[in-house]
Amino acid sequence: MSITAALAQPRRLHYAWVVLAVTFLCLFVAAALRAVPGILMLALEHEFGWSRDAISGAVALNLLLFGLSGPWLGRWMDIYGAKCVCLISIALLILAAGLCTLIKEIWQFYVLWGIVAGIGASGTSIVLGSALVNRWFVERRGLALGILGAAFSSGQLIFTPWVMQIDMVYGWRPALLLLTGLMGLLVLPSSALWLVDEPAQKGLKALGQNEAATRTATAESNPMHTVIVQGQFWLLAISFAICGFTTSGLFQTHLIPHGIEHGFTEITMAMSLGLMGATDILGTLLSGWLCDRFNNRRLLASYYMLRGISLIGLPFVESNAELMLFSVVYGLNWLSTVPVTSALTADLFGKRNVGVVFGWICCAHQIGAALAAYSAGFLHSVLGNYNLAFLCSGLFALLATLIVLRIRV
Repeated sequence: MSITAALAQPRRLHYAWVVLAVTFLCLFVAAALRAVPGILMLALEHEFGWSRDAISGAVALNLLLFGLSGPWLGRWMDIYGAKCVCLISIALLILAAGLCTLIKEIWQFYVLWGIVAGIGASGTSIVLGSALVNRWFVERRGLALGILGAAFSSGQLIFTPWVMQIDMVYGWRPALLLLTGLMGLLVLPSSALWLVDEPAQKGLKALGQNEAATRTATAESNPMHTVIVQGQFWLLAISFAICGFTTSGLFQTHLIPHGIEHGFTEITMAMSLGLMGATDILGTLLSGWLCDRFNNRRLLASYYMLRGISLIGLPFVESNAELMLFSVVYGLNWLSTVPVTSALTADLFGKRNVGVVFGWICCAHQIGAALAAYSAGFLHSVLGNYNLAFLCSGLFALLATLIVLRIRV
């Protein structure tokens, strides 16, 4: 074939982008589904008479099992493939969310949402995204992780106005069934048809991968034996635990009740979270782009510093304009830490070990999230507000800044 003919042929889209698109869809809708209890907390209180800390306890159990399941599911992804684990996890989420519309007692909520959905959510999280991206991408890895980080964090925020509106007009059950239907009718078949574990299964190499990288990309039989004794692992895990404490555990569960108790309307809170979701997409994509070009440790430290400052200021937000400004600042920083932490994990401990190692780091994230979800509910029961919870979370974020600066790559 002549050079002219070769140049005339259109370039085919690398299948890595198809895998990324399907994974994005999975993380996006699953994240929205995980956020439902925080959005519907007041509705559950009013219908069943359950206390705030009782509902928070079920959410905390969900977050805890989300984290504890991550290492095992991540290891199974390394061994058996991410697609199989993903499909089973989606099925568990659909089962739990669908049956939640039939609950009458608090123990049923704990079993379905706390246990079944907690385990299912772990297999449709950024652990899945990190395992797939680090196998399919060599070039543009940071951008791909940023895209999935945006899906993981913004799905819950972008769907929030719709879910709240459906809840206000039709009740919380149709709102929950909407997301359950999306998981069953869109996410599950898309994942079954188009997810592929390895580039070799399509006769391809990873995007930007050369032969030398192919030969050296091997997994250890039990990487955690060597990883767990390294100080770098614990610095990264503790900082990511604080990430969970200052994001999903606190905001996903308690931000809407906090705002309503501060005098903001439900529509205003929906607008705030929608704006936060939009800026989160920009912030997480920008973070992925930056981590391909700059020192990841310094980027991560700057993210935690900005988050700490914004959280300390949240209890003093009183006007709609201040709330929208906070939404922009915090939204840019919501999960910008995800692509950088995932990239640091791969660089420190090996790309073929990302599933299990990042699974344990995400476990720390979810332990922090569970502690925040329950402790903020408990502090609200004692003090009648969330002010101390947000102030403490801001101080923890500033502590994470100092921890990250001690990481050496």
